[in-house]
Amino acid sequence: MPSTNPRNYDTTPSRKVAFLGLGVMGYPMAGHLALAGHEVTVYNRTATKSVAWCAEYAGTKAPQHAATPREAAAGADIVFCCVGNDDDLRSVTLGADGAFAGMKPGAIFVDHTTASAEVARELYAAAQALGLQFVDAPVSGGQAGAQNGLLTVMCGGDAAAFEAVQPVAMAFSRAFTLLGASGSGQLAKMVNQICIAGLVQALSEAVAFGQNAGLDMKQVLEVIGKGAAQSWQMDNRGKTMVDGKFDFGFAVDWMRKDLGLVLDEAKRNGSRVPVTALVDQFYADVQKMGGNRWDTSSLIQRLK
Repeated sequence: MPSTNPRNYDTTPSRKVAFLGLGVMGYPMAGHLALAGHEVTVYNRTATKSVAWCAEYAGTKAPQHAATPREAAAGADIVFCCVGNDDDLRSVTLGADGAFAGMKPGAIFVDHTTASAEVARELYAAAQALGLQFVDAPVSGGQAGAQNGLLTVMCGGDAAAFEAVQPVAMAFSRAFTLLGASGSGQLAKMVNQICIAGLVQALSEAVAFGQNAGLDMKQVLEVIGKGAAQSWQMDNRGKTMVDGKFDFGFAVDWMRKDLGLVLDEAKRNGSRVPVTALVDQFYADVQKMGGNRWDTSSLIQRLK
């Protein structure tokens, strides 16, 4: 299904848009744009997924797939993107087949990849030189947030570009916020991941401690979840950690990629992030256990 929680879309005027990257996040995000009435052209490195997406959303306004990012971006008012990392992002934006080569003057590129602030600023400058606009806009909310159209989006870039994109992007967002100049969205996502890393490790230790003490940890989580210890991680991952279920959500491999960005940026700006660095190594332990695709709450496994 396109969404597990069908939403009432705002009456935003239809726009011609492109979406590059149909992974676990991009596929449903592009779907929400189509369901909101926009004319969507998609590109994915594995073309069969683009074909499948067009078949799934055949009842929407003229869904199309393109062979290259440049072809997908041709004529689009806004080009959305959600790929893997800095190198993937450069590959779909730059060069003869990149989106920038096909975008019309004044068009806006919105990048939802979790990438470095450095590449955001690099591509912002490249876009400006071509008469284009660029917004870095990493997301939080995971696969469920993408499927339900309830992502939190952190943006960096120029206010005019942000204001043009915001009503369209609300098709898949619960919040879409400008936080500053180019790169600010990526930096805010790093702050987000620092918070999550510490919370998940603390929750893992708490659950393991309680189990070793013989407590009914589901009952304990119900109780303390009504007090100061409450968090999204506790509400959504606490009981599944007790059950040893890690087959959903945000994968360990992705978290390590994100924490690598945090640690690199911390070196640049002189921040001390000892807990984050330690948790990154704990996730490396989980990878050695074969948990590369486990959810990030699998940190508890290394305590057993």
